[in-house]
Amino acid sequence: MSDVRGRIENQVPRLSVEMAQLMEDVIGDLIGVPQPIEVKLYGDQPAVLIATAHKVADCISKLDGIVEVRNGIKPAGDALDIHIDRVKASFEGIDPAEATRIANIFLHGQVVTQIPTSLKQIGVRVWSLDRFRKTELDLANLPIRAPDGHVFPLQRIANIAAVSGQQQITRENLRHMIAVTARLEERDLGSAAADVTRMLNQPNFLPQSIRYEMGGLYQQQQIAFRGLALVFAAAAGAVFALLLFLYERFSVAISILIMPLLAVCAVFVGLWLTGIELNVTAMMGMTMIIGIVTEVAIFLFSEFDDLSSRGMLTLDALIGAGRNRMRPIVMTTIAAILTLLPLALAIGQGAAMQQPLAIAIISGLVVQLPLVLLVMPALYLVIGRASRPVGQHGN
Repeated sequence: MSDVRGRIENQVPRLSVEMAQLMEDVIGDLIGVPQPIEVKLYGDQPAVLIATAHKVADCISKLDGIVEVRNGIKPAGDALDIHIDRVKASFEGIDPAEATRIANIFLHGQVVTQIPTSLKQIGVRVWSLDRFRKTELDLANLPIRAPDGHVFPLQRIANIAAVSGQQQITRENLRHMIAVTARLEERDLGSAAADVTRMLNQPNFLPQSIRYEMGGLYQQQQIAFRGLALVFAAAAGAVFALLLFLYERFSVAISILIMPLLAVCAVFVGLWLTGIELNVTAMMGMTMIIGIVTEVAIFLFSEFDDLSSRGMLTLDALIGAGRNRMRPIVMTTIAAILTLLPLALAIGQGAAMQQPLAIAIISGLVVQLPLVLLVMPALYLVIGRASRPVGQHGN
């Protein structure tokens, strides 16, 4: 896409180019934060805020992998600046606040009563006719009645000036805000956001009256990561409690629980080998690995308990359980991998959105076989022998 964007910008310099996946763009528009990078600038001085937005946008556009930078300044059209001269108003015998109130009523109307309905009350607004406030001259000739009864035009006590290119005012939590946004190309969100944050944190880069926050998809990702981390910890804790309730032995619970945790480590390797970044979808797959690997481990350990109850030695029971359960475990693992393979290869429309989930699960399933069939029995033997008193290591 960079080649296409470069050619378009070289041939048509004034053209603004925006490229994104259709599904990603639609979802972003629905949730209100369509851009991966969003720097929210807050300040009380509009001129300083606008200048800072231009500066931030120019610097961000020079970072690698950040494209389609927007400074967030949205012109809202022309405006009229009406300034009441207090001295001239005193000569006419009218209070400046009263003159301002009359001008506001002339331009915006006034709600004088309410009409009750079955659901709510509807205000009745009394407003001047449109032809009396169409142009700047109409506003200048707005008749103002002084307390003593004489009438004079607004231009006699006010300075009216046309201001072009007024910026659209955006506020967040009652603070004036401008959001500088950008998209990413061939770069992950985490490293790009880290570079942007490092640039903004440079000494004297931002004025003292300006503060910033990282928003957009990066902010949502961080919130989701924290939530999924809690879910992951809760899942591991629930599995450990279930294993203790089921087997009533810490050695068994620890031996089984370590297997899905090791399988989760393989997810990072799988994402790194495939060049896919860690995102919310991949973390969902990591959480699912906890349950998948634990289920297979319980499947094997139930066979071990059954053989142990027949009087077999611990080592012989572990070998026998692995021999008896190896084929169904291998078949179910291969079947799950083959089922997720089309999704992992991003075959079909929309498959790329769930590709990290499939790769995360497949990575865990690949290491599931050696972990459950080899590592878990060996770990149980080590923990079991360490927990027995001296002289009881015969089994």
